[in-house]
Amino acid sequence: MARYTGPSTKIARKFGEPIFGADKYLDKRNYPPGQHGLAAKRKKSREYGVQLKEKQKVKYMYGVLERQFRNIYAKASRMKGQTGENLLFLLESRLDNLVYRMGIAPTRAAARQLVSHAHITLNGVVCNIPSAIVKPGDIVAVRERSKSLEVVQASVANATKYSWIEFDAKTLVGKYLNIPARTDIPEAINEQLIVDFYSK
Repeated sequence: MARYTGPSTKIARKFGEPIFGADKYLDKRNYPPGQHGLAAKRKKSREYGVQLKEKQKVKYMYGVLERQFRNIYAKASRMKGQTGENLLFLLESRLDNLVYRMGIAPTRAAARQLVSHAHITLNGVVCNIPSAIVKPGDIVAVRERSKSLEVVQASVANATKYSWIEFDAKTLVGKYLNIPARTDIPEAINEQLIVDFYSK
């Protein structure tokens, strides 16, 4: 299964944001990557460049490749409501993202790996498809034999709580309560730029 496996800090420095989570190296080198860093004469981005950059940022953030992202956008455009918000709601409803949001994994990449290695169940059935769309009311849990994993225990201890997710840290069982409101999604994303990018 294809996925981005390159250096995460370099990508985070490119966008100037910790898009893969807390990064001590980004704090130390808070400037663009490359030989000259801040000293390089960088041209001012045009409208297309700004839109492309936002799309790329969200792709890396959720760990989705180009074709997947385009398909998700096409699905969002067919749904009722605002396309940009629908896009974010679909990304938030992915199984790997919910595993990350519940605190079972420290990053989305780690969550994707847990799902791929069959450590996660969806409604009581083992699911190894990270892109599976979870519906409100569905139950996501850590498989019984995987509850003692060190990465899971360490991550749960430092988990952040979200209003649209119910999670029991003792049993490692969570419930997707409802689709989050746009204002509840903490990442700094301008989804309208993505809509404008695909509208051309």
